[in-house]
Amino acid sequence: MATRKPHGDDSLERAIESALQPGGFISYNASHGFVSSLEEVASEIEKIVRADGTRAARLYETFIAGCYEKAEEIDDSGGNLGMFVESLFCGWIRARVAAGADRDETAKTLLGWMDKDEYGFCHQIEGDAVKAFDKVGLAAFERQVRARFDEPPAQDSPGAYLRRRRGEVLRAIYAQQGDVTAYVALCEKTDLSPHDCFAVATLLRARRKPDEALAWVERGIAQKKRPNESTAEYDLAKMKRELLTKLGRSGDALAEAWAEFREDPSTFSYEELMRFVPKAERAAWHAKAMEAAEQADLHSVIELWLKTKEIERLIARLRKANDAELEDLSHYTTEPAAKRLTKDHPDVAARIYRALGMRVLNAKKSKYYDAALSNFEDAKKCYERAGLAREWEAVVAQVRKDHYRKARVMDGFEKLVAGNGPSDEPSFLDRARSRWEQRGRS
Repeated sequence: MATRKPHGDDSLERAIESALQPGGFISYNASHGFVSSLEEVASEIEKIVRADGTRAARLYETFIAGCYEKAEEIDDSGGNLGMFVESLFCGWIRARVAAGADRDETAKTLLGWMDKDEYGFCHQIEGDAVKAFDKVGLAAFERQVRARFDEPPAQDSPGAYLRRRRGEVLRAIYAQQGDVTAYVALCEKTDLSPHDCFAVATLLRARRKPDEALAWVERGIAQKKRPNESTAEYDLAKMKRELLTKLGRSGDALAEAWAEFREDPSTFSYEELMRFVPKAERAAWHAKAMEAAEQADLHSVIELWLKTKEIERLIARLRKANDAELEDLSHYTTEPAAKRLTKDHPDVAARIYRALGMRVLNAKKSKYYDAALSNFEDAKKCYERAGLAREWEAVVAQVRKDHYRKARVMDGFEKLVAGNGPSDEPSFLDRARSRWEQRGRS
């Protein structure tokens, strides 16, 4: 059976088809490599945008449509293909601009894909798309979206959803255009959110109107907290301090940062606090902050005290913590502390390593059993270094009692107890070299 040649027998079209692997299913584990191969082809198209925008636009169109054809043949639960398709749309817009194509037609076509986006590839694409248009194209995009937004709202749910989406797109357009008046007018017709307040404040600050920007920041902070708005709340609080400083109210900015730190002591809030502390007062404010952090939860202070080298405070707090508290903490939090304390405070490090191992076994996370054995080996070494043999024996007894049915991990654990831990086993490369040497002697 003859194969249809791509349009114009374009070599890049053939590359697109080859990279998309029509008919072959792409598993989740293979999706990252698959998309990487698509990106290589896209980079070749990008190279010809300035020289031949018309050809590049046509190639992008083929590529975008091909990705939608491929959507049923890939497990894209990680979103790799979706993000890639967004980048193709932006490349297509830039190519259309380079080709001098009709801007209204570009806008209409993009909106058509956004409105009938069955795979969610255009979800929140407006944030990047508005940056791809030139000034004339962005104005055309605004006209097309505005016309649809101003249509009488449909009573059905899909119609209401489309109007909300078009409102989101208009927000992105006005933010890119720096049009404060239009952005505010739109919010008055829809629903003002903390994110909107931050966007308006950002535009006003760019216009060197810090007092007006501050008013919008405070308006956003005063709004009732909503789901998925935590980032906006953080951004608003940070901007408020910067605006207060700009307006000569550095004392108020410091007070705001101090209040935030006391509410949630962490590495981030500490660094933010110290940004507003006068250089001559940093030592005093540091001591004040560390004292306040004593009341925070263990998860927060471990990273903070490691970062600020408050090791004695950290040791004292860890020694007060019971085993259940330590086991409740993630390894991202406790592992750095264990490594830092192994040499000078092995008794504390031993308890942390013990907790890391127990956390895995109690959660029955079999794929992490090897990591748990390594944790127990580190715990054993630290207990021995600290002269706490009896404590290690208690750990052994507990593991045997609570986890004797986990045959796979118990086999390794008993080898560890007998003195042959994971670190004593030859590594993969050692085994490979040994295999080579054995074959060479045969």
